[in-house]
Amino acid sequence: MLRKLYDWTLSLAARKSAEWWLAIIAFVESSVFLVPADVLYVPMALARPDRAYRYAIVATIASVLGGIAGWFLGHYAYEAVARPVLEFYGKYDEFEALRMSAGTGFILLMLITSGAAHLPPIKVVTILAGVISFPLGWFIVSAIVARGARFLLLAWLLRKYGEPIREFIEKRLGQLAAAAAGVLILLYVVVRYAI
Repeated sequence: MLRKLYDWTLSLAARKSAEWWLAIIAFVESSVFLVPADVLYVPMALARPDRAYRYAIVATIASVLGGIAGWFLGHYAYEAVARPVLEFYGKYDEFEALRMSAGTGFILLMLITSGAAHLPPIKVVTILAGVISFPLGWFIVSAIVARGARFLLLAWLLRKYGEPIREFIEKRLGQLAAAAAGVLILLYVVVRYAI
């Protein structure tokens, strides 16, 4: 099922309405959708390198707006919407443990790593940020920085290196992003507990 969803999302890149679809996918990815907007963004930017930065800005704005929607979902509709879903999937206890241990610094770190590297998925962090009442202003700023940096870096790489970088991105970007997220987490632990 996930493969079909991935293929459907990828097929949207060839449509005339692709830019609108990119905005829609980036928006819903930040709060509920399974497939990252990169699946649509990369082929669009490769097909039209002259619009790579424009697409990056569209994806960033839509992603941040979707993150705000996720924050509001967590903040105002946790009991009515999110909790029943978590209970259905047997993830409620894990989420509650994360909720109880999550402080402002931890949420900020997770917003940056999930925005830049999808670790953990952005939708989890946006909802969790709303649940623990993470300051909305800080949330918006960190989402703009993390998501904007990700899409703008992809735009620069795709414009500079074109098709060869696509294979590299698809094969190794996840590993590089995971390593970068690991370094950020280690840095947070060192600053928090060693200093």
